Order: sequence, then C-alpha cells, then structure tokens
Amino acid sequence: MATLTVSGVSRWFGNVVAVNDVTMSIDPGITGLLGPNGAGKSTLIHLLGGFLPPSAGTVTLDDAPVWKNPEVYRTIGLVPEREATFDFLTGWEFVLANAELHGLDQPAAATRKALATVAMEYAQERKVGEYSKGMKQRVKMASALVHEPSVLLLDEPFNGMDPRQRMHLMDLLRKMGADGRTVLFSSHILEEVEQLAHHIEVVVAGRHAASGDFREIRRLMTDRPHQFVIRSSDDRALASALIADGSTEGVSLDLQDKALRVQASHLLSFAELLPRVARGAGIRLYEVSPADESLESVFSYLVKA
Repeated sequence: MATLTVSGVSRWFGNVVAVNDVTMSIDPGITGLLGPNGAGKSTLIHLLGGFLPPSAGTVTLDDAPVWKNPEVYRTIGLVPEREATFDFLTGWEFVLANAELHGLDQPAAATRKALATVAMEYAQERKVGEYSKGMKQRVKMASALVHEPSVLLLDEPFNGMDPRQRMHLMDLLRKMGADGRTVLFSSHILEEVEQLAHHIEVVVAGRHAASGDFREIRRLMTDRPHQFVIRSSDDRALASALIADGSTEGVSLDLQDKALRVQASHLLSFAELLPRVARGAGIRLYEVSPADESLESVFSYLVKA
C-alpha cells in the first residue's frame, strides 16, 4: 500500500502558472485525473513522479519527499504521454534496459513477464520505431511495470489505442487496482474515467476543481443547467411558446446567428418539452445542438458549483 500526497503545490514556468496551489491525496486503487487539454495534468504527474520540483509546496510518497529521492523509483512506474522510446531498440531491448537499470536479479525473466502482461510478446523482436502508437503505449507500459511498482502513474495512457487494446489495458488496470496498487491515470475523456475510476481528481486551468467519488461529481455535471442553440421555421414564435411553458430558465433570440439560445434546468424534461411545444405551435425544428457540452464548460461549471 502506498499513498502519494500533494500539499499546496504550485509549479510555474517563467510567468506561466501550470499548477496553482493544488492539494490532493492519491490512495491505493484507481484514481482518475480528469481535466481539459492544457489543464495541468501532465505537470502534476511529473511532479508526482519526481521529474519536476514544485515551485511551492511538497509532494510525498508515504511521507517521504519525491523530489531528489531516487529510492522512490523502486516504488513508482511512470508512463508519460510523449513517446519517450528509443526507436532503434527492439521492444525486448527497450524493456530489458529498464529492468537492468532497476538492478533486478533476473532482468530477462522480468522483461518476459512485463511484455506478456501487456500482450506484446508477438512484437518483442521488432524495432520500436516500427510500432504503431498503440503498440508504443503498451511497450511503455511494459517498461513501467518491469520492476512491479506499487504506484503507477499514467499520462493519457489510452491515446492511439484501438478498441481491443483499450479494453485489454482497462482490464489490466482494474486488476492492479483490485490488487491494492496505487494507480493514477490522466484523461480529458469523461467516459474513460467513468469506466475505470471510483475516485477522481478534477483540475481546471491548473487549479483543483473537484475531488471525490466519481458518481457524486458526475451528478454535479448532470444537474448543471444545459444550454442549447435552436434554429426553427419561426424562432420568435418558438421562443414565446417556450417562455410560456415556464420550464426553461432562459430564452434569448440571437439575431446575428439567427437562432434561439435556450437554458434548460433539466435535460430530460427539456428533451420531452421541445418537440411537444414545437408541434403544438406548428413550428419545424431545423437544428437543436448543445452549446455547453465541451469538457471546458463542464469543468467551469464544477468550479462554480
């Protein structure tokens, strides 16, 4: 069992603040680090892995500082988002090199086991430069697992993987979490986190936006007001009909875009309301599209919640 603790951590690069006063604890099991692209997830993972010093605050592994502490690498395995591979090596040579760097008693046996764990034995004699992105992701995973770390840090691990590879990796991570390892993986895709993590940490623009059970945070996301852009055969009449119903929080007419902007408090109720109101008024609907379904808008809502 191992716990990573981030206490009041900030990290800046010149005038750019990448991580801003973040405090969180990563416990055994699977934790998802969720945030839009550019939110600071990769910086946080590099801080947790001891590859970057905090500009302020502390990062510890079971109360021991991570920065300038080589001993933590006996415990931590890191899979970075960038390729971080040597294309001139075979998959076997790449993983074996990491096993030897860790000073393992039987590096060849450990390499064989790690490659089998990620189902890459069939390609172990091919050069890494010939691998697809998904295969490179898996050989990086084998390299990170070769010393059987109790803490695994994964930065966007599913990038470039096909559906079969994704399912295999998800099953592997579930098993590791069930075995009591501390697994943290970052993603900007809500569904990936939903399928794997029971606990999540949400970061937005370098700040800690939310923390806790995924279901509770997902409920906050579901309960937020929903905004839609609607184009119809008669936007003014539709606006009047929607306002008269009283179940929408706001309706405005965008003259420039020639569309309605509607804010609904409950998605399912609005999905039932809109076609009923349009049919009753004899109005044809040409377009109904969400205006706030980007992850950035979801996370912005969480920050305000």
